[in-house]
Amino acid sequence: QVPLVESGGGLVQPGGSLRLSCVAPGSFLSFSGIGWYRQAPGKQREWVGGITSVGDTKYVDSVTGRFTISRDTAKNTVYLQMNSLKAEDTAVYYCHTGWRTPTGENWGQGTQVTVSS
Repeated sequence: QVPLVESGGGLVQPGGSLRLSCVAPGSFLSFSGIGWYRQAPGKQREWVGGITSVGDTKYVDSVTGRFTISRDTAKNTVYLQMNSLKAEDTAVYYCHTGWRTPTGENWGQGTQVTVSS
């Protein structure tokens, strides 16, 4: 399995927004769903949210109402729109097959999100 490719991270001030992208083969979008995960310095990787094979979305409580996951099946891309960002959202963000639990350990490079004034 080829790692998925994340992009779109950067430095943003508290309260700002970013949109992350994850390019995934079409079969993964259709059958496995895609999850977004993040790992902050010194902490374990955690699930942020995911989109199921039928397009339903779920989120961890800490980002509900601020983050939105969507997909463009024509582009084989899943997006993570992040609004009202907080310092505690600072982390490396990854996408992986498996909308709630990773289906493997084939992680990509991730994309760094830093929320700081």
